[in-house]
Amino acid sequence: MEPLSADQVRHIARLSRLALTDEEVEADRERLTALLGYAERIASLPLEGVEPLVHPTLEDDEEQTLRPDEPGAPFASDVIKGLAPATDGPYVRVPKVLGDGGGA
Repeated sequence: MEPLSADQVRHIARLSRLALTDEEVEADRERLTALLGYAERIASLPLEGVEPLVHPTLEDDEEQTLRPDEPGAPFASDVIKGLAPATDGPYVRVPKVLGDGGGA
């Protein structure tokens, strides 16, 4: 696979809302190229006649059962604020996701 260019990595980073330094772009060029090469190898595997895996831990005669979705107790606001990367008073700050939004 041909290595990704720095511009391609910057484009992927922008789509992912990541702000990368020039050093990170260079390191990620190698990692993303390797990842895409691996995906290319997987896509080329001969899988005709291979049955899809429904669930890795089920035996052939078992049925998949899921527990019902039931709401639990809410987290305390100070716990949520402690987990948030940024806060503004009682609010959790999040990056803009609609429109241009800029980087991370």
